[in-house]
Amino acid sequence: MKKVIIIAILLISQLGFSQSTSEFFKKADAFFKTYVVNGKVNYTEIKKDPSSLNELIDQAAKIRVSKSEPKTFQAFYINAYNLAVIKGVTNKYPVKSPLNIKGFFDKTTYNLGGKQTTLNDLENKILRKNFPKEARFHFSLVCAGLGCPPIISEAYTPESLDKQLQRQTTKALNNPRFIKVKGNKVQLSQIFEWYKEDFTHNGSEIDYVNQFRKEKIPTKAKISYYPYNWNLNAIK
Repeated sequence: MKKVIIIAILLISQLGFSQSTSEFFKKADAFFKTYVVNGKVNYTEIKKDPSSLNELIDQAAKIRVSKSEPKTFQAFYINAYNLAVIKGVTNKYPVKSPLNIKGFFDKTTYNLGGKQTTLNDLENKILRKNFPKEARFHFSLVCAGLGCPPIISEAYTPESLDKQLQRQTTKALNNPRFIKVKGNKVQLSQIFEWYKEDFTHNGSEIDYVNQFRKEKIPTKAKISYYPYNWNLNAIK
């Protein structure tokens, strides 16, 4: 009888976590649809009423996800990262750049998934470390700088994650302002310089980029990296 009760409690608990995770994705989707337009964030309006953002951050603290369900794990932490970035900027807004906020990436912590983490640790120790071959993270985690690929106006969800990552990566790598090709020379975002190992598991950086390009870059093109734009990705 005790075993039956224990199993029942575990099942109810698991169902509760599942429902709370689904609710988080639903509310996050509504938030991004409201405050993100054309890849930029309406920090002014969020600052006026941060209640929905604060509610999402509080909810994210209570959610538990497991690497045994990788799509749910990845989708949750991608959304959590982007929400935490927006939270960090909003707390100090108006500001011209996330770099103007002391400790923005490596000191300020957020309770996400029941763990206190910085933005750097979320990216590097929770996502990249656990999924080292998933370089598409770099086109979904948005650092609040204009040099980042644009944030999307929807939540990442387990059901649509692969399509969403593919779409965002394809969009970025075909954007002439993000990948700058001139003859036999190509200028890449510094993302490729900082995280080179993520893009060269199965070839060169150009090999990686060409997987998503409509117009292929010559494989022997000379690579350089243009300076990162850290100006805030704010709607003006």
